[in-house]
Amino acid sequence: MMSDLIKTQHLCRKAVIYIRQSTPHQMVNNQESLRLQYALHQRAGDLGWDDNDIELIDADLGQSGAAAAHRAGFKDLLARVTLGEVGIVLSYEVTRLARNCSDWYPLLDLCGYRQCLIGDRDGVYDPGSANGRLLLGLKGTISEVELHTLRGRLTAGLLSKAERGELALLLPAGLERDANGIVMKDPNQEVRDRIALIFSAFWELGTVGKVNRSLRDRALTVPRRNRFGDIVWRVPTAGMLAGILKNPAYAGAFVYGRTQSCRARYASGKIISRRQPMAEWKIVVKDRYPAYLDWERYERIQTMLSDNHAEYRRNQTRGAPRDGAAVLQGIVWCGRCGHKMVITHPFDAARCVVTRRRCPGTAGEPCRSC
Repeated sequence: MMSDLIKTQHLCRKAVIYIRQSTPHQMVNNQESLRLQYALHQRAGDLGWDDNDIELIDADLGQSGAAAAHRAGFKDLLARVTLGEVGIVLSYEVTRLARNCSDWYPLLDLCGYRQCLIGDRDGVYDPGSANGRLLLGLKGTISEVELHTLRGRLTAGLLSKAERGELALLLPAGLERDANGIVMKDPNQEVRDRIALIFSAFWELGTVGKVNRSLRDRALTVPRRNRFGDIVWRVPTAGMLAGILKNPAYAGAFVYGRTQSCRARYASGKIISRRQPMAEWKIVVKDRYPAYLDWERYERIQTMLSDNHAEYRRNQTRGAPRDGAAVLQGIVWCGRCGHKMVITHPFDAARCVVTRRRCPGTAGEPCRSC
Protein backbone atom coordinates (compact mmCIF):
# COMPACT_ATOMS: atom_id res chain seq x y z
CA MET A 1 0.00 0.00 0.00
CA MET A 2 1.45 3.36 -1.05
CA SER A 3 1.64 6.35 1.28
CA ASP A 4 1.01 9.98 0.36
CA LEU A 5 4.24 10.90 2.16
CA ILE A 6 6.40 8.94 -0.29
CA LYS A 7 7.69 11.18 -3.06
CA THR A 8 9.99 10.67 -6.02
CA GLN A 9 12.90 12.06 -4.03
CA HIS A 10 12.45 9.22 -1.52
CA LEU A 11 12.13 6.51 -4.16
CA CYS A 12 15.39 7.68 -5.77
CA ARG A 13 17.22 6.68 -2.60
CA LYS A 14 17.53 3.42 -0.69
CA ALA A 15 14.96 1.76 1.52
CA VAL A 16 16.85 0.41 4.54
CA ILE A 17 15.27 -2.25 6.75
CA TYR A 18 16.71 -2.34 10.27
CA ILE A 19 16.42 -5.73 11.99
CA ARG A 20 17.32 -6.44 15.62
CA GLN A 21 16.66 -9.05 18.28
CA SER A 22 17.56 -8.17 21.88
CA THR A 23 19.34 -11.40 22.90
CA PRO A 24 20.78 -14.54 21.29
CA HIS A 25 18.08 -16.47 23.17
CA GLN A 26 15.38 -14.54 21.30
CA MET A 27 17.11 -15.23 17.99
CA VAL A 28 16.82 -18.97 18.64
CA ASN A 29 13.37 -19.10 20.23
CA ASN A 30 11.48 -16.13 18.75
CA GLN A 31 11.69 -17.17 15.13
CA GLU A 32 8.28 -15.70 14.27
CA SER A 33 9.39 -12.22 15.27
CA LEU A 34 12.53 -12.59 13.17
CA ARG A 35 10.49 -13.80 10.19
CA LEU A 36 8.15 -10.79 10.42
CA GLN A 37 11.10 -8.41 10.46
CA TYR A 38 12.67 -9.96 7.37
CA ALA A 39 9.23 -9.85 5.70
CA LEU A 40 9.53 -6.04 5.66
CA HIS A 41 11.38 -6.52 2.36
CA GLN A 42 7.99 -7.19 0.78
CA ARG A 43 6.55 -4.14 2.57
CA ALA A 44 9.25 -1.93 1.02
CA GLY A 45 8.40 -3.32 -2.40
CA ASP A 46 4.72 -2.57 -1.87
CA LEU A 47 5.63 1.02 -0.97
CA GLY A 48 7.26 1.47 -4.38
CA TRP A 49 10.95 0.58 -4.00
CA ASP A 50 12.70 -1.75 -6.45
CA ASP A 51 14.38 -4.88 -5.10
CA ASN A 52 17.81 -3.50 -6.00
CA ASP A 53 17.16 -0.43 -3.85
CA ILE A 54 16.10 -2.37 -0.74
CA GLU A 55 18.85 -3.20 1.76
CA LEU A 56 18.89 -4.99 5.11
CA ILE A 57 20.88 -4.06 8.20
CA ASP A 58 20.90 -7.03 10.58
CA ALA A 59 24.30 -6.59 12.23
CA ASP A 60 22.64 -5.95 15.61
CA LEU A 61 20.99 -9.34 16.01
CA GLY A 62 21.40 -10.38 19.63
CA GLN A 63 22.07 -6.79 20.80
CA SER A 64 19.98 -4.82 23.29
CA GLY A 65 18.41 -1.56 22.15
CA ALA A 66 18.92 0.14 25.53
CA ALA A 67 22.02 1.93 24.19
CA ALA A 68 23.62 2.57 20.81
CA ALA A 69 27.30 2.48 21.76
CA HIS A 70 27.66 -1.26 21.12
CA ARG A 71 25.37 -1.47 18.04
CA ALA A 72 27.40 -1.36 14.83
CA GLY A 73 24.28 -1.71 12.67
CA PHE A 74 22.60 1.32 14.21
CA LYS A 75 25.76 3.39 13.72
CA ASP A 76 25.88 2.28 10.09
CA LEU A 77 22.25 3.36 9.67
CA LEU A 78 23.00 6.81 11.13
CA ALA A 79 25.99 7.22 8.82
CA ARG A 80 23.98 6.34 5.71
CA VAL A 81 21.14 8.68 6.65
CA THR A 82 23.69 11.45 7.25
CA LEU A 83 25.11 10.93 3.74
CA GLY A 84 21.63 11.26 2.26
CA GLU A 85 21.57 7.72 0.87
CA VAL A 86 18.36 6.61 2.60
CA GLY A 87 14.82 7.52 1.58
CA ILE A 88 13.03 5.49 4.24
CA VAL A 89 14.00 3.53 7.34
CA LEU A 90 11.74 0.54 7.93
CA SER A 91 11.45 -1.38 11.18
CA TYR A 92 8.79 -3.75 12.44
CA GLU A 93 8.31 -1.41 15.42
CA VAL A 94 10.25 1.54 16.79
CA THR A 95 11.55 -0.51 19.72
CA ARG A 96 13.79 -2.27 17.18
CA LEU A 97 15.50 1.04 16.39
CA ALA A 98 16.03 2.34 19.93
CA ARG A 99 14.68 1.98 23.45
CA ASN A 100 16.43 5.08 24.68
CA CYS A 101 15.22 8.61 23.93
CA SER A 102 18.81 9.90 23.87
CA ASP A 103 19.35 7.68 20.80
CA TRP A 104 15.85 8.02 19.34
CA TYR A 105 15.54 11.80 19.10
CA PRO A 106 18.92 12.36 17.34
CA LEU A 107 17.72 9.85 14.72
CA LEU A 108 14.49 11.82 14.29
CA ASP A 109 16.43 15.09 13.94
CA LEU A 110 18.77 13.55 11.40
CA CYS A 111 15.96 11.97 9.36
CA GLY A 112 13.99 15.23 9.43
CA TYR A 113 17.00 17.21 8.22
CA ARG A 114 17.78 14.73 5.42
CA GLN A 115 14.09 14.29 4.46
CA CYS A 116 14.18 10.58 5.27
CA LEU A 117 10.94 8.84 6.20
CA ILE A 118 10.48 6.31 9.01
CA GLY A 119 8.06 3.42 8.72
CA ASP A 120 6.83 0.64 10.97
CA ARG A 121 3.94 -1.83 10.88
CA ASP A 122 1.44 0.94 11.70
CA GLY A 123 2.35 3.36 8.93
CA VAL A 124 4.86 5.78 7.42
CA TYR A 125 5.89 8.98 9.18
CA ASP A 126 7.75 12.13 8.21
CA PRO A 127 9.97 13.18 11.15
CA GLY A 128 10.40 16.56 9.48
CA SER A 129 6.74 17.43 10.03
CA ALA A 130 5.15 18.42 13.33
CA ASN A 131 2.59 15.60 13.34
CA GLY A 132 5.12 12.99 12.28
CA ARG A 133 7.61 14.03 14.94
CA LEU A 134 4.86 14.08 17.57
CA LEU A 135 3.76 10.53 16.78
CA LEU A 136 7.31 9.18 16.55
CA GLY A 137 8.27 10.99 19.76
CA LEU A 138 5.36 9.39 21.61
CA LYS A 139 6.29 5.97 20.26
CA GLY A 140 9.89 6.43 21.39
CA THR A 141 8.86 7.60 24.86
CA ILE A 142 6.45 4.69 25.28
CA SER A 143 9.20 2.33 24.14
CA GLU A 144 11.61 3.69 26.77
CA VAL A 145 8.99 3.48 29.52
CA GLU A 146 8.15 -0.06 28.46
CA LEU A 147 11.80 -1.04 28.84
CA HIS A 148 11.88 0.35 32.39
CA THR A 149 8.60 -1.41 33.19
CA LEU A 150 9.89 -4.74 31.94
CA ARG A 151 13.16 -4.32 33.80
CA GLY A 152 11.34 -3.39 37.02
CA ARG A 153 9.06 -6.40 36.73
CA LEU A 154 11.98 -8.75 36.18
CA THR A 155 13.96 -7.18 39.02
CA ALA A 156 11.03 -7.53 41.42
CA GLY A 157 10.72 -11.23 40.60
CA LEU A 158 14.46 -11.73 41.01
CA LEU A 159 14.52 -10.00 44.41
CA SER A 160 11.53 -12.01 45.59
CA LYS A 161 13.32 -15.23 44.72
CA ALA A 162 16.53 -13.98 46.31
CA GLU A 163 14.76 -13.14 49.59
CA ARG A 164 13.80 -16.80 49.85
CA GLY A 165 17.37 -17.86 49.07
CA GLU A 166 16.17 -19.74 46.00
CA LEU A 167 17.98 -17.72 43.35
CA ALA A 168 20.44 -20.05 41.62
CA LEU A 169 23.67 -18.02 41.75
CA LEU A 170 26.98 -19.47 40.61
CA LEU A 171 28.45 -21.46 43.49
CA PRO A 172 32.15 -21.29 44.43
CA ALA A 173 34.45 -24.29 44.29
CA GLY A 174 33.61 -26.65 47.13
CA LEU A 175 29.82 -26.37 46.68
CA GLU A 176 27.74 -28.13 44.03
CA ARG A 177 24.09 -28.01 42.96
CA ASP A 178 22.49 -31.34 42.05
CA ALA A 179 19.84 -32.00 39.38
CA ASN A 180 17.07 -31.08 41.85
CA GLY A 181 18.66 -27.72 42.68
CA ILE A 182 19.82 -28.82 46.15
CA VAL A 183 23.22 -27.46 47.17
CA MET A 184 25.71 -29.86 48.72
CA LYS A 185 29.43 -29.99 49.34
CA ASP A 186 31.62 -31.09 46.45
CA PRO A 187 31.78 -34.90 46.33
CA ASN A 188 35.52 -34.63 45.67
CA GLN A 189 37.20 -35.08 49.05
CA GLU A 190 40.36 -33.27 47.93
CA VAL A 191 38.37 -30.16 47.02
CA ARG A 192 36.60 -30.14 50.39
CA ASP A 193 39.83 -30.66 52.31
CA ARG A 194 41.65 -27.87 50.45
CA ILE A 195 38.88 -25.33 51.13
CA ALA A 196 38.80 -26.32 54.80
CA LEU A 197 42.61 -26.05 54.93
CA ILE A 198 42.53 -22.46 53.68
CA PHE A 199 40.16 -21.37 56.46
CA SER A 200 42.01 -23.26 59.18
CA ALA A 201 45.39 -21.93 57.98
CA PHE A 202 44.16 -18.34 58.03
CA TRP A 203 42.69 -18.82 61.50
CA GLU A 204 46.09 -20.04 62.67
CA LEU A 205 48.44 -17.72 60.72
CA GLY A 206 46.33 -14.55 60.69
CA THR A 207 47.18 -13.09 57.25
CA VAL A 208 46.48 -13.95 53.63
CA GLY A 209 50.14 -13.53 52.74
CA LYS A 210 51.23 -16.16 55.26
CA VAL A 211 48.58 -18.58 54.05
CA ASN A 212 49.72 -18.03 50.48
CA ARG A 213 53.37 -18.69 51.36
CA SER A 214 52.40 -21.76 53.36
CA LEU A 215 50.49 -23.29 50.44
CA ARG A 216 53.21 -22.44 47.93
CA ASP A 217 55.94 -23.88 50.16
CA ARG A 218 53.99 -27.14 50.25
CA ALA A 219 53.31 -27.00 46.50
CA LEU A 220 49.54 -27.06 47.10
CA THR A 221 47.11 -25.71 44.51
CA VAL A 222 43.63 -24.24 45.04
CA PRO A 223 40.36 -25.36 43.39
CA ARG A 224 38.64 -22.69 41.31
CA ARG A 225 35.78 -22.53 38.83
CA ASN A 226 36.59 -21.55 35.26
CA ARG A 227 34.20 -19.60 33.05
CA PHE A 228 32.42 -22.83 32.11
CA GLY A 229 31.76 -23.71 35.76
CA ASP A 230 34.23 -26.60 35.87
CA ILE A 231 36.70 -27.14 38.72
CA VAL A 232 40.32 -26.40 37.85
CA TRP A 233 43.36 -26.32 40.14
CA ARG A 234 45.38 -23.11 40.23
CA VAL A 235 48.57 -21.93 41.90
CA PRO A 236 47.36 -19.81 44.83
CA THR A 237 47.60 -16.04 44.85
CA ALA A 238 46.76 -13.54 47.56
CA GLY A 239 43.71 -12.25 45.64
CA MET A 240 42.45 -15.79 45.05
CA LEU A 241 42.70 -16.71 48.73
CA ALA A 242 41.12 -13.43 49.85
CA GLY A 243 38.17 -14.13 47.54
CA ILE A 244 37.65 -17.52 49.17
CA LEU A 245 37.93 -16.15 52.70
CA LYS A 246 35.43 -13.37 51.94
CA ASN A 247 32.81 -15.58 50.27
CA PRO A 248 29.81 -15.98 52.62
CA ALA A 249 28.64 -19.13 50.79
CA TYR A 250 31.32 -21.09 52.69
CA ALA A 251 29.61 -20.00 55.92
CA GLY A 252 26.33 -21.44 54.63
CA ALA A 253 24.77 -18.08 53.75
CA PHE A 254 23.01 -17.03 50.57
CA VAL A 255 23.89 -13.39 49.91
CA TYR A 256 22.58 -11.13 47.18
CA GLY A 257 23.88 -7.60 46.66
CA ARG A 258 27.54 -7.98 47.61
CA THR A 259 28.42 -5.66 44.73
CA GLN A 260 26.89 -2.49 43.36
CA SER A 261 27.02 -1.54 39.70
CA CYS A 262 27.72 2.05 38.79
CA ARG A 263 28.57 3.92 35.62
CA ALA A 264 32.22 4.88 35.47
CA ARG A 265 33.19 8.42 34.58
CA TYR A 266 34.45 7.53 31.11
CA ALA A 267 33.24 8.61 27.69
CA SER A 268 32.15 5.02 27.00
CA GLY A 269 29.97 4.98 30.13
CA LYS A 270 31.35 1.57 31.07
CA ILE A 271 29.53 -0.18 33.92
CA ILE A 272 31.78 -1.25 36.80
CA SER A 273 31.03 -3.13 40.02
CA ARG A 274 32.18 -2.24 43.51
CA ARG A 275 32.08 -4.47 46.56
CA GLN A 276 29.78 -3.37 49.34
CA PRO A 277 30.56 -3.68 53.06
CA MET A 278 28.71 -6.42 54.94
CA ALA A 279 26.36 -3.94 56.59
CA GLU A 280 25.08 -2.87 53.15
CA TRP A 281 24.43 -6.31 51.65
CA LYS A 282 20.86 -6.33 50.34
CA ILE A 283 19.79 -9.87 51.22
CA VAL A 284 21.38 -12.38 53.62
CA VAL A 285 19.78 -15.79 54.18
CA LYS A 286 21.79 -17.85 56.66
CA ASP A 287 21.95 -21.65 56.88
CA ARG A 288 21.05 -22.00 53.21
CA TYR A 289 24.10 -24.01 52.12
CA PRO A 290 26.20 -26.71 53.83
CA ALA A 291 28.86 -24.73 55.71
CA TYR A 292 32.63 -25.07 55.98
CA LEU A 293 32.62 -22.78 59.05
CA ASP A 294 30.00 -21.15 61.25
CA TRP A 295 28.79 -17.57 60.76
CA GLU A 296 30.46 -16.24 63.92
CA ARG A 297 33.87 -17.43 62.79
CA TYR A 298 33.22 -16.04 59.31
CA GLU A 299 32.50 -12.60 60.77
CA ARG A 300 35.66 -12.81 62.86
CA ILE A 301 37.69 -13.62 59.74
CA GLN A 302 36.22 -10.57 57.97
CA THR A 303 37.25 -8.41 60.91
CA MET A 304 40.77 -9.82 60.77
CA LEU A 305 40.98 -9.18 57.03
CA SER A 306 39.77 -5.61 57.52
CA ASP A 307 42.25 -4.97 60.34
CA ASN A 308 45.10 -6.36 58.25
CA HIS A 309 44.44 -3.67 55.64
CA ALA A 310 46.38 -0.68 56.96
CA GLU A 311 44.17 2.32 56.25
CA TYR A 312 44.00 4.18 59.53
CA ARG A 313 43.06 7.49 57.96
CA ARG A 314 39.89 6.07 56.32
CA ASN A 315 39.00 2.86 58.14
CA GLN A 316 40.84 3.17 61.49
CA THR A 317 42.45 -0.25 60.86
CA ARG A 318 45.84 -1.10 62.32
CA GLY A 319 47.38 -3.31 59.62
CA ALA A 320 48.75 -6.82 59.96
CA PRO A 321 51.13 -7.47 62.88
CA ARG A 322 54.72 -8.03 61.72
CA ASP A 323 57.54 -10.18 63.01
CA GLY A 324 60.71 -8.69 64.44
CA ALA A 325 62.50 -7.61 67.60
CA ALA A 326 60.55 -4.35 67.91
CA VAL A 327 57.77 -4.69 70.47
CA LEU A 328 55.62 -2.01 68.86
CA GLN A 329 55.88 -3.45 65.36
CA GLY A 330 52.70 -2.68 63.39
CA ILE A 331 50.73 -1.02 66.21
CA VAL A 332 52.23 2.49 66.54
CA TRP A 333 50.62 5.57 64.98
CA CYS A 334 51.71 9.19 64.82
CA GLY A 335 49.90 11.25 67.46
CA ARG A 336 49.85 14.35 65.23
CA CYS A 337 48.77 13.08 61.81
CA GLY A 338 47.42 9.58 62.55
CA HIS A 339 49.72 7.96 59.98
CA LYS A 340 51.05 4.48 60.66
CA MET A 341 54.73 4.44 61.62
CA VAL A 342 57.22 2.15 59.91
CA ILE A 343 59.86 0.24 61.89
CA THR A 344 63.48 0.79 60.96
CA HIS A 345 66.43 -1.05 62.47
CA PRO A 346 69.49 1.20 62.80
CA PHE A 347 72.63 -0.11 64.47
CA ASP A 348 71.77 1.01 68.00
CA ALA A 349 68.04 0.12 68.35
CA ALA A 350 64.74 -0.27 66.56
CA ARG A 351 63.00 2.98 65.72
CA CYS A 352 59.51 3.96 64.53
CA VAL A 353 59.57 6.57 61.78
CA VAL A 354 57.08 7.86 59.23
CA THR A 355 59.18 7.61 56.10
CA ARG A 356 56.79 8.56 53.28
CA ARG A 357 55.33 11.87 54.43
CA ARG A 358 56.10 14.95 56.49
CA CYS A 359 54.17 15.38 59.71
CA PRO A 360 52.43 18.77 60.24
CA GLY A 361 53.71 20.75 63.17
CA THR A 362 57.28 19.41 63.05
CA ALA A 363 58.81 22.02 60.72
CA GLY A 364 58.82 19.57 57.85
CA GLU A 365 60.63 16.83 59.77
CA PRO A 366 59.37 13.23 59.69
CA CYS A 367 57.75 11.82 62.86
CA ARG A 368 60.16 9.90 65.04
CA SER A 369 59.86 7.78 68.16
CA CYS A 370 62.20 5.43 69.94
